[in-house]
Amino acid sequence: MEALLDTIRRMRAAGGERLAVDAPTAGPFAAFDPAQLRVEVAPGASAQLVVVHTAAGVSSLEVALGEGASLDLAEVFLAEAFAELHVRQSARSACRMTAVELASANASWRISLEGREASSDVGALFLAGAGEHGVMRLRTDHRVADCRSESLVKGVAAADGVGEFHGLVYVAPDAQRTDARQQSRNVVLGDAARIVAEPQLEIYADDVKCSHGATVGRMDDEAILYMRQRGLSEAQARRLQLEGFAGDVVARCGIEPLGEALAEAVAARLAHI
Repeated sequence: MEALLDTIRRMRAAGGERLAVDAPTAGPFAAFDPAQLRVEVAPGASAQLVVVHTAAGVSSLEVALGEGASLDLAEVFLAEAFAELHVRQSARSACRMTAVELASANASWRISLEGREASSDVGALFLAGAGEHGVMRLRTDHRVADCRSESLVKGVAAADGVGEFHGLVYVAPDAQRTDARQQSRNVVLGDAARIVAEPQLEIYADDVKCSHGATVGRMDDEAILYMRQRGLSEAQARRLQLEGFAGDVVARCGIEPLGEALAEAVAARLAHI
């Protein structure tokens, strides 16, 4: 994980309990183990922020996006942190978040779309090995009309590892023309591993496009056989399939200095899960 940490350390530190961004483009910023942090992105501004948890603790992060603002946010768990995040979005703002749990952790996120044409994209991944328990909770509130949200949460559990995803998309009575999609895809490796996936919809408007789904299964034996017929060992085929499964989330990361290092860290973790 040192290469990943070195990449993040080279970013500009988001010191203190408040980060205010008013420039057209700013970042990437990095926050290590923040107990409390408020991020404010001014109207029309854009920013990139990486939050990394390297020690056990409790973290609270609040994000406010002004009208037309945008934020690329990445949250990386390397230790057993309990983290809460609340993102509040004004009209035409955009937030793209990538989150990866490489250790036992408990993450709770709330996205509030409070202005028309706001959009939220979330990609999240948890990896739970022996004795580990990864939890992700995501609530997306569509408070007004004409907003869009998409979330893809993936999980891998091995040995006696446990993973949980609890998701909710809430659509308020006046939030017409909402477009919301929520998906959870999970793989268990072995009979003792367990993953619970609970995506939900709570809709009070009638002119909407909303969908949700969840799967929990094992690796694709036919795909593994196909790769073995082309010269790969079973171990190599399984590793490549897992890396491809997890890479779909990591590839969503919009923070260029982080993406490659995060992909390498995920691959290394999968090799020892």
